Amino acid sequence: MATPQDHHHTRPVSLFTGQWADLSLDRLAAMAGEKGWGYDGLELACWGNHFEVQRALAEPGYVKSRNDLLARHGMKVWAVSNHLVGQAVCDPIDIRHKSILPERVWGDGDPEGVRRRAAQEMMSTARAAAKLGVNVVNGFTGSSIWHKLYFFPPTSQAEVDAGFRDFADRWNPILDVFDEAGVRFALEVHPTEIAYDIHTARRALEGLNYRKSFGFNFDPSHLVWQGIDPVRFIDAFPDRIYHCHIKDAIRTLDGANSVLGSHLSFGDARRGWDFRSPGRGEIDFEEIIRALNRCGYQGPLSVEWEDSGMAREHGAEEACQFVRGVDFPANARAFDAAFEKK
Repeated sequence: MATPQDHHHTRPVSLFTGQWADLSLDRLAAMAGEKGWGYDGLELACWGNHFEVQRALAEPGYVKSRNDLLARHGMKVWAVSNHLVGQAVCDPIDIRHKSILPERVWGDGDPEGVRRRAAQEMMSTARAAAKLGVNVVNGFTGSSIWHKLYFFPPTSQAEVDAGFRDFADRWNPILDVFDEAGVRFALEVHPTEIAYDIHTARRALEGLNYRKSFGFNFDPSHLVWQGIDPVRFIDAFPDRIYHCHIKDAIRTLDGANSVLGSHLSFGDARRGWDFRSPGRGEIDFEEIIRALNRCGYQGPLSVEWEDSGMAREHGAEEACQFVRGVDFPANARAFDAAFEKK
């Protein structure tokens, strides 16, 4: 089985633990590590009990125990992810949020209280990440205007502007704490967030005056079904790709369904698109690696494994080998330099 040391010339390959929150970290690490599927590390989710933000801040030795556990299996951690709490920072809060939030954040469910507690928890996440020794927190922002996506009833640009202002007002104080902690926040550009495509991502950056603590967790799966070329996204924001998810998707438009999903669950064969195990959808990872090489991204390639039609253990092992096969380092010199006379 390949070990991380064999891959010093290419980017580390990690596995995001969000889809594995039902397993203990010890069990997952044993499966994913050097004696198992061969991952270099885990991207720890801040739900379930893989990385508990409040324990990291309160308990001496907690973060060391996490790093030690990974090291026992030949792995490291480069990023933690707190998508679920981040979602509640800007969202109109409803009963769906109760199922994804810790009880201390949900509290009595009063929407503004939930948003404020979620903001505090994201600040805590920055401090906890710094203690763990990582400098990237991936996540969501939520959005007060995503549900106004289709402009009927007529929606003015003033309402849209107000939504981006609300995002900046709620995230700037959080990002102040990220700056203090020396950690960057990487938004996974995604439906239901303040940024879901290239134009909205640009507006989000503008709204924050391009502060350096805010960038993107590039995940092509959420772009391609919308009709966006993921390579165009990397090329648009070459200095803001702070983390990278490897996740595939496919459009299965048949004339009866649409990219809007038809209110059908993931995995339903009638849907117009769905997620797939890496290499088994329509995403061109070859061109994505070339774009990441152009922009100088050297961080992990983190498999976020979601495929309703495949056993996840099979998928996670196959995905690790797929990413190893598709990744390659950039060329340090022009190929025709070899022909030059000295």
